[in-house]
Amino acid sequence: MQRGSEPVLLGKVIATHGLRGQLRVVLFSGDFSSVAGLDSVILKGTTSGMEAFAVAAIARHGKKVLITLKDFDSINQVLSLVGRELYVRREQLPVLSEGEYYWCDLLGLKVVTDQGENLGILADIIATGSNDVYVVKSGEKEYLIPALEDVVREVNLDDGVMKVSPLEGLFDL
Repeated sequence: MQRGSEPVLLGKVIATHGLRGQLRVVLFSGDFSSVAGLDSVILKGTTSGMEAFAVAAIARHGKKVLITLKDFDSINQVLSLVGRELYVRREQLPVLSEGEYYWCDLLGLKVVTDQGENLGILADIIATGSNDVYVVKSGEKEYLIPALEDVVREVNLDDGVMKVSPLEGLFDL
């Protein structure tokens, strides 16, 4: 689980765009509102650690996002940034409504049924379009749990637990 002041992973720079130094970014959550008002981003390199950059502009581009960094105005200046993961400071993220969570806060939660059966740890989240699917792993066993109100009964970030009520036939315990 990632909480506190640590940078939050939002996406990845997958390519440049045009000749004027724009970066094409795929967001892991697919939610443009999480980056629309950013004034800076942090890019993590494979060997260079984390670097902060001021943002000049952010625009939606189909299912991706175009980011223009301040003082970068040519493709040659940004080529080395392709492939880096995109992070932001937590305080830059929009405040969520009751019952909404950032993926980084859910990953690592212990998942139990409403009968107390331990299913494992929330290891991954798959965005499907209609609803997310939680990938819960316990050793070799893996459960795919739809992120629906009827299934996910409680999320307690303080205790690090997600309580689920499996639909009949969803998986055998």
